[in-house]
Amino acid sequence: MTAALDRRSLIGWLAACVAAASARAATRKPPVIDVHDYGAVGDGITSDTLAIQRAVDAAAASYGTTRVLLRGGHSYLTGPLELKSGIDFHLAKDSVLLVSVRPEDYAGFDAGTLQAAGISAKGAVLHATGAKGLTISGAGAIDGRSPEFMERYDPVDEWWIPKAFRPRLLVLEDCEDVTLRDVTFQRAPSWTVHLLGCRRVRVERLQIRNALDVPNCDGIDPDHCQDVEIRHCHIVCGDDAIVVKTTAGHDKYGPSRNITVRDCVLETQDSGLKIGTETTQDIHDILFERCEIVTGCRGLCIQLRDQADVHHVTFRDIRFVARYHSAPWWGRGEAISFTAIPRAPGKPIGTIHDIRVENVTGRAENSIRIEGLGGARLRDIFLDRVDVSFSRWTGYPGTVFDNRPTSTVVPLETHRTPAINIRHADGVTLTRCRIGWGENIPADFTHAIEAEDVTGFTASGFVGGAAHPGRDKAIVVDGAEWKGHN
Repeated sequence: MTAALDRRSLIGWLAACVAAASARAATRKPPVIDVHDYGAVGDGITSDTLAIQRAVDAAAASYGTTRVLLRGGHSYLTGPLELKSGIDFHLAKDSVLLVSVRPEDYAGFDAGTLQAAGISAKGAVLHATGAKGLTISGAGAIDGRSPEFMERYDPVDEWWIPKAFRPRLLVLEDCEDVTLRDVTFQRAPSWTVHLLGCRRVRVERLQIRNALDVPNCDGIDPDHCQDVEIRHCHIVCGDDAIVVKTTAGHDKYGPSRNITVRDCVLETQDSGLKIGTETTQDIHDILFERCEIVTGCRGLCIQLRDQADVHHVTFRDIRFVARYHSAPWWGRGEAISFTAIPRAPGKPIGTIHDIRVENVTGRAENSIRIEGLGGARLRDIFLDRVDVSFSRWTGYPGTVFDNRPTSTVVPLETHRTPAINIRHADGVTLTRCRIGWGENIPADFTHAIEAEDVTGFTASGFVGGAAHPGRDKAIVVDGAEWKGHN
């Protein structure tokens, strides 16, 4: 009995020792490598690329996680940097990583490569391929200097025309166990954060402050990624704020799945929360919740244009504003836009199915669209407690549905504006939804719901009438007044 007790006591003591050691390891600060010890100047004029890279390489060669420190109060001019496994690339408060605008500082990164679809990880200022346990942290900023990558401003289309050469700010390819935390990305000349083929990624409290009139400066793009959480980010950008993709040429990385976006504030001239348009492999098990889209060309968006399926996606507890912008921007103020359209005639197209929209409120200048076109169909789309008010408050031309990118159907389709437009879909359910009409109601605003070639359509507890009730019916299915039950 005594021996048994002694063995149990010994096992308990060893377990306590292991737990204590683990707790100490978890709270211990990582060793620090200061980039100034490797020759960085930090005056914003002298190139610090080589010094920072030497510090990164030294940290990666160390045992365990090592922090690479960019000191506060300094501005570090840099070209491309390759980040490595097991480092914490840390920008202290009031530090700035200043992007070089000289093409010659980007040896081997020709303009064609930088602009090609499926850009390599090395086509970015910060890049990593195959890194494990990489962290980018701190209250400092990465400044992409977008105005200096622009050729001219186009006052007619109200946007900047970029030069041939403009890098992305951060591309992580085939990385795992990644953390991006607290850093500010600003003035990106192209995509800001591109996660390509990454696994187990946490993105939290990022500030992205791009110009609203610079094209293609997306906020965060998870692409062929699995197990990603994006939370508490504040994003201002000209193009899509948060967009989940599966781009061509990267099938080895698999689908995009198990991605959660929550508690983010977004401002954009394109879509706030989006899936697509690049959909070459499946995208599924995606959750967007508790986000606010301050303004955008679209509120919630799924654009399927390729052969994969998009399914089991939930949008929950979201507020948005969707409005028209100048002609080049994709999106025409659609409140919600779920569209499946072949990219080109004869090209394969997948299916959007099992999509839920729950407790979503907003204000919009254009319809809620649930549509399959060009031979495509959608199925099993559920809207529960969706409450949207429609009116016009901008002066841009209206009466149009934006189907881009496609050459299968008319890219910009002339169409009147019902509150909800459903075409070529099966199993569309509206529960406790409400639509309203604001103060400025143009003549082209029509029905509360217009449906064409729809099977299994139900609307329970729906509230809303036509924009012009003396002229139009509230609900029209296949051209006739709907005889279903509310």
